[in-house]
Amino acid sequence: MTKNGSLMKELVFIIVALVAGTILLCYFLNTTFIGKYYVLNKQKALQEGFQIIDEASADGTLASSEFDVTFDNLCANRNITIMIINSDTSIVRSSVNDNKVILMEFMNILFGVNGRSDILAEKDRYTILRQNDVRLNSEYLVLYGTLQNGNLILMRSALESIRESAAISNQFLAMVGVLAVIISSIITFFVSKSITTPIRELSAISEKMTQLDFEAKFSRKRKKKNEIDELGEHVNHLSDTLEMTISELKSANLALQKDIEKKTQIDEMRKEFLANVSHELKTPLAVISGYAEGLVECVNDDVSSRNYYCEVIQDEAEKMNQMVKQLLSLNQLEFGQETLQMQRFDLTELIQGTLQQVAILVEQNEITIDFPEKKPMYVWGDEFKIEEVVINYLSNAIHYAKNEKQIRIFYTVKDACVRVHVFNTGDPIPEQSLEQVWTKFYKVDKARTREYGGSGIGLSIVKAIMQSHKQKFGVENHPNGVEFWFELDHSQGGEA
Repeated sequence: MTKNGSLMKELVFIIVALVAGTILLCYFLNTTFIGKYYVLNKQKALQEGFQIIDEASADGTLASSEFDVTFDNLCANRNITIMIINSDTSIVRSSVNDNKVILMEFMNILFGVNGRSDILAEKDRYTILRQNDVRLNSEYLVLYGTLQNGNLILMRSALESIRESAAISNQFLAMVGVLAVIISSIITFFVSKSITTPIRELSAISEKMTQLDFEAKFSRKRKKKNEIDELGEHVNHLSDTLEMTISELKSANLALQKDIEKKTQIDEMRKEFLANVSHELKTPLAVISGYAEGLVECVNDDVSSRNYYCEVIQDEAEKMNQMVKQLLSLNQLEFGQETLQMQRFDLTELIQGTLQQVAILVEQNEITIDFPEKKPMYVWGDEFKIEEVVINYLSNAIHYAKNEKQIRIFYTVKDACVRVHVFNTGDPIPEQSLEQVWTKFYKVDKARTREYGGSGIGLSIVKAIMQSHKQKFGVENHPNGVEFWFELDHSQGGEA
C-alpha cells in the first residue's frame, strides 16, 4: 500500500513541472527566436514603408504637405529614420533635423566604413542590409534604393532596442514564472487535496473491507456528483452486498456445522445404542438359550420343572420386550420424532391413578406410600408423557426402598410452576453417580437392577421427556433416602 498523500504529491509535482516546463520553454523560445522574429518584422516594416513612399513619389505627393502626416506616422510609429535625396543631392524629406549628420551616417553604412554589412534582401529597386556599427557598437537594418521618380531613399531602424526588449521580457518572464510556479503549487495543493481526500477515504474503506469490517461508509454528499462520488456509492453498495453475502454464508456454514454435529451425534448415539443393546440383550438371551436347551434335552422330566423353565423363558422374553419398547420410545424422544400434546390436566388425579397401577408391587414389597395431596393441581404438559415420568419415578422408588420402606409424594408450589417430589427411604446414591443416573443403561447397583428386571433406561426416558417439555428435573440425596423431582408450569386458575 502506498503512503498517504503520495497521489497528492504526484499531482502537485506533475502540474508544477508542467507550469515550470512551459515557462522554461517560453524563455528558451524568447531568447532563441525573438531576435530573428523582430528582424523579420523590422524588415517587413522597411519594405512596407518603402512601398508607401514609392507610391507617393509616383503620384507626385511626396513633397506635398498632405504627405507630412503619413511620413511622420511612418517614422514615429515604426521607429524608422528616413531620408529622401534628390539627384542633385538635395534633401527632399528627412525625419531628423541634423540632415548632414544623418546623411554622413547613411553614406558610411552604404559604403561599409564603420562596420560589416550583410545583405538580407535584394530587389529591383532596393536592397536591405544588416549593418553592424563597430564604432558605436550598434546594429541597424538599412534599406536603400531608388524611387519611381528617380529620388534616392535611405531608411534605417536600430536593432539595439530588440536586445533590451528581449532582456526585459526574459527578466519579466522569469519573475512571472516564479510567481506562477508558487501560485500553481498552492492551487494544485488544494485542488489535489479535494481530489485525493475522498480517494484516501475510499482506500481506507476498502482496507477495512479486506478485514471484513463493513461499518465504514463513504459519506461525501454533493448536489453535483462526479465520478468519485459514484465510485463511493458503488463501494457502499458493494460493502452492503458483501456484508449480507458473508452473513448468509456464515449462517449457512453454522447450519452446516450443526448438521454435521447432529450427524456425528447420531452416529455416536447409534454406535452407543448398538453396543448397549448388544450388552443388555446378551444376558437374557443367554438365559433363554440355556433354559430352552434344557427343555430340549429334557434335563428334568417332571412337569413342575418344565413349567419353571418355561416361566423363566417367558419372564426373560418379557424383559427383553419391555426393554425394546423403552428403547424405541427413548429413541423417538431424543430425535424429536414425537410431538408433545400440550394440555391442561389435573396432576393429583394422574398420580392417584398411577398409584393404583403399582398397588400390587407396593403390597408385595410391603411399602408404605404417603401422598397427602387431595386438591386438584392443574398443570400444563403432555399428560401421557408425564404419566410415564411418574411411573418411572415410582417404579424406581419401589425397587430401591429399604429400611422403613416408605415412599412420600408431595408438591412444592413456587411462582408459576409446581415441583413434584418422590422420596423413598434407603441407601443414598454415590455422589459420583448422581449425574450419571440419567445416562442410558447406567446402573448404580447392577445386581439389584438385574434382580427386579431393570434395564437402566427409565431415568433416561424421564430426562428426554422433561427436556422436550423444557422443564427442570433432578435427584438429591437425604440422610435417610433419595428424592427425585420434576417441575411443570402451574395453572393457578384451575386450583380448587
